[in-house]
Amino acid sequence: MDHKSEKEAPTLRTFQSYFPGKVFHEKKENVWRRKNISAASARSHTRNTQERSSSDFLKTILLVLLVGALAWAYQSIQPPPPKTVGSPDGAAVTAPRIKLRDGRHLAYKEFGVHRDEAKFKIVYIHGFDSCMLDSPFPHFLSPALVEELRIYTVSFDRPGYGESDPDPNRTPRSIALDVEELADGLELGLNFYVVGLSMGGEITWACLKYIPHRLAGAALVAPAINYWWRNLPGDITREAFSLMYPADQWALRVAHYAPWLTYWWNTQKWFPFSNVISGNPIIFSRQDMEVLSKLGFVSPNRAYTRQQGEYESLHRDLNVGFSSWEFDPLDLKDPFPNNNGSVHLWNGDEDRFVPVKLQSYIASKLPWIRYHEISGSGHLLPLVEGMTDKIIKSLLVGEEEVRESREASA
Repeated sequence: MDHKSEKEAPTLRTFQSYFPGKVFHEKKENVWRRKNISAASARSHTRNTQERSSSDFLKTILLVLLVGALAWAYQSIQPPPPKTVGSPDGAAVTAPRIKLRDGRHLAYKEFGVHRDEAKFKIVYIHGFDSCMLDSPFPHFLSPALVEELRIYTVSFDRPGYGESDPDPNRTPRSIALDVEELADGLELGLNFYVVGLSMGGEITWACLKYIPHRLAGAALVAPAINYWWRNLPGDITREAFSLMYPADQWALRVAHYAPWLTYWWNTQKWFPFSNVISGNPIIFSRQDMEVLSKLGFVSPNRAYTRQQGEYESLHRDLNVGFSSWEFDPLDLKDPFPNNNGSVHLWNGDEDRFVPVKLQSYIASKLPWIRYHEISGSGHLLPLVEGMTDKIIKSLLVGEEEVRESREASA
């Protein structure tokens, strides 16, 4: 009966089209059924429309949240612009500076005898989170030795540190060329010595690579090691890397594999970041702690060192030091094949910053390196009493020659 009722409605409409003057009446139950179906269809349509509206609204909210999260993440990993010295929001220029080939300025400080009267001229390259004012060699060299050997030393702020302009294109090669240009700007002559401490020692490798013809000699003191130099043996490198605290391991991994995250990683509060940047004393050896107890745990020049921003000074330094270098120090040739100069490498056997096992391996593969491993010393070995004199004498004239000259003068 239901099927018949459903068919009657179109039949009535058909009759009405044939007899326009005639009125035909549809059964009440069919009218009720049609109205009921129409109401149900309307409710279904409304429900579907509401569901679609809710779904579209939810998608819109999720999209807005996603865009917001991406924008927040992007802003979080973007370092602030540097507070360049001499700019309206930067510190004032107080140190002498030279202008480099690309328009940047390099700040420097001179120590010892006047450069025109010097017999030995040294360019000192400072380490990580340091500056030209922190140089241990001018400060800890005995005045008597300076006068006896007529030693002149110039220390400079590496790019982004202190009062030297940042270099967004900084590489080991560019810093080596900065050293050469500084020497030429100060008219140090054809040849000069370089002494690098920690990450400054790492840059000294670049000087041996790119400007060996300008060097009279070099000393690498506790030089930092890039664990991604291609010629380092995997087993020793992994062992040495595992000796570091996890926070320091991750700081170096980020600098090497994701340098665009270095700023965020070292400023976020969710995970522990570099112990070196935070100044955590757990990274110092027993002897280092003894030295710091006398000199102080925080450098009086820290504000000056970081005044252009931690990214331009510290974080970019990590990115350069632990990037994929275009050369490997283990491939270097003897820069003094005629014995007209020497290269010395000094490292404490209790250094917790630089693994002595890797350092000794590097020295063993470069027979022209004069390797000095100091028992009981840590990373701050040049700050130990008498150590700076020993390092400089070995570089400039050799221990034996100094001893003989003093005996002759007596």
